[in-house]
Amino acid sequence: MSASAPVPPVAARNPTDRRIFVRATLDLGDVLLRPWGREAAELEAMLDGLVAAAGDPLIARWNPFPAADRTKAMTWVELREGGWDRGDAASFAVLGAADRTLLGAVGLRWVDRADGLAMIGYWTLPAARGRSVATRATCAVTDWAFATADARRIEIAHAVENEASCRVAHRCGYLPEGTLRESHQYGDGAYHDEHLHARLAADPAPAGLAV
Repeated sequence: MSASAPVPPVAARNPTDRRIFVRATLDLGDVLLRPWGREAAELEAMLDGLVAAAGDPLIARWNPFPAADRTKAMTWVELREGGWDRGDAASFAVLGAADRTLLGAVGLRWVDRADGLAMIGYWTLPAARGRSVATRATCAVTDWAFATADARRIEIAHAVENEASCRVAHRCGYLPEGTLRESHQYGDGAYHDEHLHARLAADPAPAGLAV
């Protein structure tokens, strides 16, 4: 499935087929959200950025993934590409519009596709931090999922110590719903309590988002 393949309007599709993530590029002006894939024009920069991201201490702790070299980074990209092919996961590279350098990533996947329940996650490289890149990208993917894939509820779960991720969740209108005790094993090998946030399709859009 190519990024330019025509997609019928949601209303014209079978209701059982509405909850499919279809490749799209989201243009935020100075930032582009591009589907991960082997055919991406920016693939070389993406691979180099992934290797750098995998070695960043904060990413290695809170969002670890195996990309110690270009070969492993390509394997990671191919797995993200498979999610797009199946329509059950939407993984975006966050790129600088001017130079196409990798700034971060946003990933969305179905938790319960039939029920419209999805989960979203994100990370940014050091050069993108403090610039609202994660907030803007996460808001854009959230709105896109509600508008095009019939998502009903999207959740964010992050380690309670990850205050930066918590700020992004709040700024994107994801309301706090509680603490999940020893919910997930992170890159340090320990199980951490997580804060659970969620946003419903019916919730109002967040106000005052910095652009």
